[in-house]
Amino acid sequence: MKTKNILLFVFLLITFAGCEKFLEEEPRDIIAPENFFATDADAGQAITGLYSVIKNNSIYGQAGLDNWYDNGVDIIEPNRSHPIFEAMGNYTLSAVTADASNQLMSVSDTWQNLYRVILNANVIIDRVDGNEAISQDVQTDVIAQARFMRALSYWHITNLWGDAPFYNEPLNLNEIAELGRTDKDVIIASVLDDLDFAQNNLQSDYPEEDRGRASKWAAAMIEAKIHMKAQDWQAGLTKCLEIINESPHALLPTYAEVFDPANEYNAEIIWSLDFAKDITGQFEPAFPGRAFAGNNYWRPSLFNPRIRDEPANADDNQLLRDALAANGEEFNGTGLQIASVDFANKFPMNDLRRPLNIMGDYEGIPLNHTYMPKFMNRNFETSPRFNHGDNRLVFRLADVYLMAAECENELNGPADAFQYLNPIRQRAYETEDEWDLAGLDQQGFREAIYDERKWELAAEATRRYDLIRWGIYLDVVRNAEFKTYTPNVNIQDYHVLLPIPLNELQLNPNLTQNPGY
Repeated sequence: MKTKNILLFVFLLITFAGCEKFLEEEPRDIIAPENFFATDADAGQAITGLYSVIKNNSIYGQAGLDNWYDNGVDIIEPNRSHPIFEAMGNYTLSAVTADASNQLMSVSDTWQNLYRVILNANVIIDRVDGNEAISQDVQTDVIAQARFMRALSYWHITNLWGDAPFYNEPLNLNEIAELGRTDKDVIIASVLDDLDFAQNNLQSDYPEEDRGRASKWAAAMIEAKIHMKAQDWQAGLTKCLEIINESPHALLPTYAEVFDPANEYNAEIIWSLDFAKDITGQFEPAFPGRAFAGNNYWRPSLFNPRIRDEPANADDNQLLRDALAANGEEFNGTGLQIASVDFANKFPMNDLRRPLNIMGDYEGIPLNHTYMPKFMNRNFETSPRFNHGDNRLVFRLADVYLMAAECENELNGPADAFQYLNPIRQRAYETEDEWDLAGLDQQGFREAIYDERKWELAAEATRRYDLIRWGIYLDVVRNAEFKTYTPNVNIQDYHVLLPIPLNELQLNPNLTQNPGY
């Protein structure tokens, strides 16, 4: 019991720092371990706390996982040299830079917070399972949510670091601190078991007050991605078709509708995390000692332009400001995530998705940088700088269609794969002559999928994962063109994995470093 009390005390300290639109209870200031998990509401609060951890800066909030999945690849880059994105964007990663805790975020932050999710999930499962004070329905739902987030965390850990410490029970802190690395295949087997439980017990969709929680289809999507990475194409296709045919989700008629901030829970979105404007304390401080950022949600500010950087011609300065004012908009962001030179140059000019991914002018006024509008919110009334209420998109159905197309092509060639690719391309072009790729052989279709996923899912934290599983990561980066950094020069073979942070190695003698670092 002493071990559980220690863990629960840690759990309470690190989870009840967040706010959600769903289950907006006031966290208790002090909760005795022996009294917690005594009601259905306690169990619900525990899951709310777990969501707070995955929404903080180093995972799905602010820069978060974007840095490890998108920066330094061939789609986005910063508009200027900046320590937030230097390590990954320019491949200066090392065990030391992984620990750069004085910056906005670090490899170490992501590592630690993913393991915080795992620690807390293990405690929740242990304290809820078989607890007679909690109703059976709530037990099942809470355990399914906890197992989903444990699976999600281990999936990211194996993607980013490969073999890693692994435990699925409430160990005490000393035991955790001595764990060596477990083979990633063993971890993935456990992840698949958790995802299976989640799919069998999570809801297909949620009522309005609970939107933002992961459904069974989010779990199914991760499972499909795991099968595809293992090149188990039949299992991947089966899972994709299950989502396409049985889920309540549907493709929207146009690409732009998917990213409409006024329709964040549209039918195409499988999972997005719910954030709220004007709620402080959602995250660990983004900039300690710098009050302007507070600790509200500000990921859209990374994509919004910074007014002092624009326009391209100084003579257009007032013209730009007048045009923004007329539209009720501001360039109120940081501009730290822009379209890379390579992405902007290669994006097809006749593709209707281009204006949502490539913005080189505003109302005809040339800009210095090329921005990505689909994640912007320039309405300064509803979405002020560093205080946005926009959701964080995680998974959507278009991704599943492209996954199904890839699996079918790998299994049987392209003949029956076009039925999954064509709906995505049809809404991206004006005419059939433009979108129709009939006549491709298997390799041609494979290469078309490489590009189609780039255009469709740009900056949605899929690119590095895709390039690595396809085996073309290094070649693509080395042959891409960039404006700010030179990742194409600096990238090395070992960069397919991140370094284990130095602090973790110093604290745990049983941890070993990834080769090359």
